[in-house]
Amino acid sequence: MNENRLVDIEIKIAHQEDVVDSLNQVVYQQQKKMDHLEAMILALAKHIKEMSGAGSMVDAGNEKPPHY
Repeated sequence: MNENRLVDIEIKIAHQEDVVDSLNQVVYQQQKKMDHLEAMILALAKHIKEMSGAGSMVDAGNEKPPHY
C-alpha cells in the first residue's frame, strides 16, 4: 500500500514539473513578444515625433493653397 502511494506521488510531481515547464515556456514567449511590441511602439513614437517636427518647420499660414 505504501509503495502505491509513493508511485502516485511521484507521478503527480512529474506531471506538475511538466506543467511548470510548459508555463515557463509560455511566459518566456509572451515576454519576447512584449519586448518586440515595446520596441515597435518606441520606434513608431519616434517616427511620429520626427514627422510632427518636420511639419512644424513649414509655416502653413503663409503657404499658398495648391490651387493657386
